[in-house]
Parts: sequence; structure tokens; C-alpha cells
Amino acid sequence: MNVEVKILNEITAQEWCRLAEERIKVFVVEQECPYQEIDEQDYQAHHLMLKNDQGDLVGYTRMLAKDDAHATFGRVLVLKQFRGHKYGRQLVQATIGETKRLFPDKVIQIQAQAYLKEFYASFGFKPISDVYLEDNIPHLDMVLD
Repeated sequence: MNVEVKILNEITAQEWCRLAEERIKVFVVEQECPYQEIDEQDYQAHHLMLKNDQGDLVGYTRMLAKDDAHATFGRVLVLKQFRGHKYGRQLVQATIGETKRLFPDKVIQIQAQAYLKEFYASFGFKPISDVYLEDNIPHLDMVLD
């Protein structure tokens, strides 16, 4: 697997269309959640693409500074045809590493979908909030020191 990290003006139009297509497929269509999927955070984010040896997009996340003390990542997805092969673990591990590299003095804090609490806990994340609804999907805040 290959990891590419780019800011928006480094992403080609083809790459951006592919990322937007997959994000909308997962977060709007699959999760039946109509919301503003592409947003103002995309302009400041670092976009991480996990690609296989053939150059096919396998997974994606976006990383950004949350505030003076925290960095965050989100929009974590593995394309449907690549699910079930532990690429999600590779994707999150790469994302943690890149987030620490990009924001070395910040604590990583994420908004995790509640059903993924144990998955993120396996990387060392700890819950710091109760479960709450974000766009009608149960979430909780988690932190990695």
C-alpha cells in the first residue's frame, strides 16, 4: 500500500472528483445522511489517500488542526470493494502517523461513530464524551495522547 498526503491545491481535478464521489457514496448515500459532505474544512485539510500498487484508491481520510491544542482527522473510509481486508487498520495507522507528523505538538481528538469505539480504542483512543447525535448518527469524542 502507498500513502499520499496532499493539500487541496496539490490534488488533481480527477483525484478530487474521485474523492468527492467516494465520500458522498459512503457518508451521504450508504449512511442515508443528507448533509454538506464537501465543506470549508476541505480547503485547509491534508487529504490522505491509501492506494494499492496499481494506483487504485483504497481508502481516504482528511486531517486538520482543530484548535491550538488539538489536531483531528475524519471522513475515514475504505472503498466498498476493498472492505473486509483490514485496510481500515492500515488507513487509520497511516493517518495517526501523518497527523502526528503534520501537527507534532497537538493532541489528536476525533469524533468517532459510536459503533467504532472499540476499533479506535485498539489504537489507543480514549472516550472523552458521552454518545451524542451528529447528523442523526451516534458519535463520541475520543482522544489519543
